[in-house]
Amino acid sequence: MYGVPREPEAFAEMVATMLRKLQPDSCIELVGPRELLIDGRRLDLDNLYRMVNHEPTRGKEIVEHYLDQLFTGEAMQLASMTLDFARPRIMPRIQPESIFEHLTREQVAHVPFVNDTVIVFVTDLPHMTVSITTEQLVRWGVCVDDVEAIARENLDGYAPDLEVQLVESKEGGRAAILSQHDGYDAARLLLSGLYDRLAPQLGRNFYVATPARDMFVALSAGPDPFVQRLKDRVAQDFKRLPYPITPDYYYVTRDGVAGTKDHEGAQGEAA
Repeated sequence: MYGVPREPEAFAEMVATMLRKLQPDSCIELVGPRELLIDGRRLDLDNLYRMVNHEPTRGKEIVEHYLDQLFTGEAMQLASMTLDFARPRIMPRIQPESIFEHLTREQVAHVPFVNDTVIVFVTDLPHMTVSITTEQLVRWGVCVDDVEAIARENLDGYAPDLEVQLVESKEGGRAAILSQHDGYDAARLLLSGLYDRLAPQLGRNFYVATPARDMFVALSAGPDPFVQRLKDRVAQDFKRLPYPITPDYYYVTRDGVAGTKDHEGAQGEAA
């Protein structure tokens, strides 16, 4: 990419180095393949990485312009962002509990989920995605349940014409794949109409795998060889893909989503 690394981690390291020179008083940490912490606030570099890939001949110029705008454009709005401005841009993401190895739990707006994961919330701006903090909730005068309701509603309307690819396996099982690559594939486990949409194809209850942020595979609860084969593949994807979430299946029923971390079946439910 003309002086800009192609590898996601090397790209993020380069951006972090450039950002430290521009903002020497800020604390800049690399916490993921395309993810930084800037003074404790998560910054997703995925959009920037895509922009550079789209115009590789302008790679360095694009990064420099992005960083120049980071503290003078959209990011400066975050401190004074109103709930009315943020409301249509609030989206949910599923993250592993391990994010709190880098972040202070009390400062991150989140709700517990199953399979040792949590649901966090982000403000989705045109050129960046930034996590929502508990300080923002206090300033807006809302609780985390209010933000979760807003985020789930926005997720339902984010891609109304969502395409589902159905695949039938040699063992007789069926799988449904969602692949928008918009940063919210795994989060679509939280769609309000997910069960009604997929149950007719996959059976009364079914599994969902979200090994990483940009992966969503729903599959029938049998036969066992099919379920186990995909489980092995999910475990590999969890280890190799950026933004890993969990190698464990979720179990989806009409009543909600359950975890399967300790055994195959219902283990605590989340609406």
